[in-house]
Parts: sequence; structure tokens; C-alpha cells
Amino acid sequence: METVSYTSQWTAAARALESERSDALFSDPLARSLAEPRGFELLDQYGGGGLVEFVAIRTRYLDDAINDLVGQGVRQVVLIAAGMDTRALRLKLPDDITLYEVDHQALITEKEKRLARLAAPSPSVRLRRVGADLAGDWSAALRDAGFDPALPTLWVPEALLFFLTEEQSATLLRTLAANSAPGSWVALDILSKSLLRNPAAQIFLSALKSDGIPWLFGTDAPEEFLAGTGWTVRELKEPGEPGAGEGRWPYAVQPREVGGVARNWLIRAELT
Repeated sequence: METVSYTSQWTAAARALESERSDALFSDPLARSLAEPRGFELLDQYGGGGLVEFVAIRTRYLDDAINDLVGQGVRQVVLIAAGMDTRALRLKLPDDITLYEVDHQALITEKEKRLARLAAPSPSVRLRRVGADLAGDWSAALRDAGFDPALPTLWVPEALLFFLTEEQSATLLRTLAANSAPGSWVALDILSKSLLRNPAAQIFLSALKSDGIPWLFGTDAPEEFLAGTGWTVRELKEPGEPGAGEGRWPYAVQPREVGGVARNWLIRAELT
């Protein structure tokens, strides 16, 4: 496995393709270089089923969540499994924001080398990158980097929960809640369990499993799942809905009451 995870590479490649559209949902001019060495190859390998479109829509949705909640007074943002994300550089956030990027140290080191070679702009925020074992308890490392659990926080575990088991996902969200002050939020994506069972997704899912990065967790009841971990869902959308890539999702949005549908939930939830 490369120092830069497969997920980080193909996500950066998808963001590069989106950025090069005339009707782009966001602009990430660094993404093409950060997708190396295999990001576009991996997109060709995995890219069916709306993967590129979903990455673009999810990126914009989480961008909007960060901008909205910062506008409401949140001053501490934590990107978990940040990968090759460049929000600290491309979002025009106030300079009194502290933004933490948490990921494996080897990936952080490689990312910093690449950004230096690209002469990337300086962030407007106070940016702190935290090397941590995402499978362990990384909250102490986050506090050592200056994180203040007494301040309202926006947590963004993007593209993470489906690589975890249900128990690991619940533990992660409880850890976020335990380190959160009143007024804290989490913005994230969760798959439906029906997506993992969908026959049309099996070639894609088998390819991920063969490469050692299987998707493990989904839920058809996201509100109940989040509630059980200390969070109350305030907004739940699917790609193609207003505020979540309306007009850009290549599939029809099915009513919630229709069962057995493969869904990608986009969620904002507040600390209970």
C-alpha cells in the first residue's frame, strides 16, 4: 500500500475532475497533483455507480456545513482522516478558526512535502496537523496539539465510517461526543445498509475488498444510529436533493419510504 491511501488518491482525483468542469461545485487546483501516483487509475478501476459525482457532491455539502457552522460561531473544526483534503487552503475561513487535520503521520508527512513542492498558499486559519492511529484513541494527541474540548467543535469524519465496523463507527462517534462542548456538531456521510447489499454495487465492492479496503458498515436508520452515540440529526439529505447536488446526481432521488434503495446519507447532527 502506498504512503498515500487509495481512498485519498481517488478522492483527490475526483476532486480534480470536478474542479476542471465549467460548472464546478468547488475549486481545488491542487487536487490533480495530490492524486498521485494512482488516483486516476483507481477512479477508472472503481469509478462506476456515480463515485465521481458523489465525491463532488459530498465535498460541496461538507464545505457548506463548515462555512455555515463557522458563520454561526463555531471556532474549532476537526477533519478526521483528512487525507489529501485542502479545505484549510481553499475555504476562505476567518483567521480566528483553528482547523485540525487528523490522519496517519506518514500521510501527513507526504502531504506536507507535496504542498511545499507545489508552493501551496498559506492557510487563513490556524492549521494544525495531528499524526494519529485512527484505529486507536487519538483524542490525547489532538489535545496535545492544542484542541480545547471546552469549545464548541465541528467534527468532519469524511469518507470514514464505511471502512469501519458498526461497533467501531459507534465508538468513534461516542468519542467525538465525549470530547465535545455544548454547541458542537458533526457533519459526515454514511452509507445505507441497502447499498452494501445492492447487486449492482457488488463488482465495485468486490474490487475494494480485493484491494484490502472493504466497505463494512451501513445503516438504513441513520437518525437512530446517531442518536445512540450522542448526536441528534438536524439535517439529512441524499445526493440530488436541494443543497446536496441538485441537478448533478445521475440518478433519481427515491422517496424515503421506498425500502431497499441504495443510499448515501449526508448528515449534520448536533450534540445531544
